[in-house]
Amino acid sequence: MSMESKYLWMNGEMVEFEKATLHFLTPTLHYGVGVFEGIRCYPTKQGPAVFRNREHVHRLFNSALVMGFTEMPFTEEEIQNAIKLTISMNGFESCYIRPLVYLTDGGWNLTANGGKVNIGIAVWYWANYLGEKALDEGIRANISSFTRHHPNVMMTKAKIVGNYANSVLAKTESVQLGFDEAILLDPQGYVAECTGENLFIVRDGVVYTPPTAPVLEGITRDSIAQLCAELGIKVEERQISRDQLYIADEVFVCGTAAECIGLREIDFRKIGSGKTGPITRAVQKVFHQVLRGEHARCAEWMDYLSTPVESFVVTESRAA
Repeated sequence: MSMESKYLWMNGEMVEFEKATLHFLTPTLHYGVGVFEGIRCYPTKQGPAVFRNREHVHRLFNSALVMGFTEMPFTEEEIQNAIKLTISMNGFESCYIRPLVYLTDGGWNLTANGGKVNIGIAVWYWANYLGEKALDEGIRANISSFTRHHPNVMMTKAKIVGNYANSVLAKTESVQLGFDEAILLDPQGYVAECTGENLFIVRDGVVYTPPTAPVLEGITRDSIAQLCAELGIKVEERQISRDQLYIADEVFVCGTAAECIGLREIDFRKIGSGKTGPITRAVQKVFHQVLRGEHARCAEWMDYLSTPVESFVVTESRAA
């Protein structure tokens, strides 16, 4: 996967890819004191559109608040527009979007308010996070030996840079064992989420998902729940035990990168029929209609790049 593009947006300026560098002594690099988002832009008949841009940027600012960054250098609306500017300047119709809030000029005293808050935005082409065959065939997962963060140890509602060492350890272990993804349990031993996705199970036509207390409140998770309701599929939040995964009719996961993918096997146990199940397929179908701009939800969820690029400029003094 190449992450290269022409430009990155950094603190209000468009910076050439090769010049978008930070100093070695940036505290976010050393301590993980930063927050980020994962967002996608999709090609539609109405032109490129960012999926739930407003909600993602709002969560970015909430993550910064949780982290202790009390003053942000830009507004949420300015960052939403900067995201669209960055996509347009790079000429992408389909891409992954990575805003990052990071510290410079201090922050070495182990406090969140000891440095200068900066914001950067990168975009790059990214097709299938879990592989071309995952959509139809589903993927294989295992229960990780690593536990999901305790909510009072690492704040689980924020996409904090340092939090993802947990995901990297779990995913690396699972891939080395021959699986595609890892499922992490919460500190009580109940199912939490995967390394980058929220999780759902299906039993007797009802969809269940873990409560939000120990997991990230996924925007794709919220989208899937709303689409299920429109399809007449009941969704309930409840604690899920490990063995309930094994006897589920279907299990599927969702996230910005993975979108919506079924699990065909967990811990060497076939789930349901051993392939993507009918409810998962129904949810996938309507979700992809949204992403293609072919659903009524698009008016609310898709932020189109049809406005001229000039109107995306943050301010004359900050823009490149």
